[in-house]
Amino acid sequence: MSSPGMRIVFIGTGEIGVPALRALLKSEHEIVAVVTQPDKPAGRMQLIESPPIKKALTSCDPDFNSAEVGRAVPMPVLQPARIKDQLAIKEIGALKPDVIVVMAYGQILPRDVLEIPKIACLNVHASLLPRWRGAAPIQAAIAAGDRETGITVMYVAEALDAGDILLKRRIDILPGDTGGSLHNRLAKLAPEALLKSLQLLAKGNPPRIPQDNTLATYAPKLKREDGKIDWSESADAIERKIRAFDPWPGAFMTIKIDGTHKLKIFSASIVDLQGNPGQILRNQDELVVAAGKGALSLGDVQLEGKRRMSAPNFLRGYTLIARMDG
Repeated sequence: MSSPGMRIVFIGTGEIGVPALRALLKSEHEIVAVVTQPDKPAGRMQLIESPPIKKALTSCDPDFNSAEVGRAVPMPVLQPARIKDQLAIKEIGALKPDVIVVMAYGQILPRDVLEIPKIACLNVHASLLPRWRGAAPIQAAIAAGDRETGITVMYVAEALDAGDILLKRRIDILPGDTGGSLHNRLAKLAPEALLKSLQLLAKGNPPRIPQDNTLATYAPKLKREDGKIDWSESADAIERKIRAFDPWPGAFMTIKIDGTHKLKIFSASIVDLQGNPGQILRNQDELVVAAGKGALSLGDVQLEGKRRMSAPNFLRGYTLIARMDG
């Protein structure tokens, strides 16, 4: 026998939250509103784009048609510039939710919002807390060489990702995982974790496990410049970062071809060669660059303003100097 549905406000922005929202729409729960970030300029043309959560609700996505989910969509979408503004708090409070669910929203919820739901305010976070609190836990886990990660459902606290834990789900980080592939696998893991958490809430007396703050690590929001490769690091560490930063912010090096340009690197393999960090060790059929320890043979690359191609194809079109940007 299923538990009675609850009134839920879903607060989220990023693509990773779309499967969780879809699962809620197909569940017995009533989604009374979605709160997301405002539409913003994006891309080279700086065209105004909606956040992924809003796009999913307002597009022709068949997973969001009313016949399939059993209720009319789209539902009300609130897009306050700052969720701590009194008007936004008043609008959310007027919805009288039993539960607020937050996933990849991008703003910290103030106490006034945390106190709105009748039962709980839950955050669905893409790491095994307390490891990798913050905005970029997926990239951080790959870059650090972690062997596993997962989804943590926690009670939201005013401190960043520090709330008590309700439930965890674990998955292995695969040797070839990129930030993109791990993001997609975690997105698929989130719906079951969220629905199970709501079921536990509905039954009463759900788990509430305090985090060990002494074990906390942090993954701050990434900036584009964070993708610049430091060739003094080991080849192992650089290879992990290349995978972690694909697709965002993208790993890159600078090269000199009729001036200085960025070369984006999508993949690389470790080779047993040594040289000065940043030194090109081979540059005919294979582009190998020395690291602080070991070296990397580059896979797909993309010179700024050009198309993505394999390193051998890139080398056929350009003559490189013997050193990059070590």
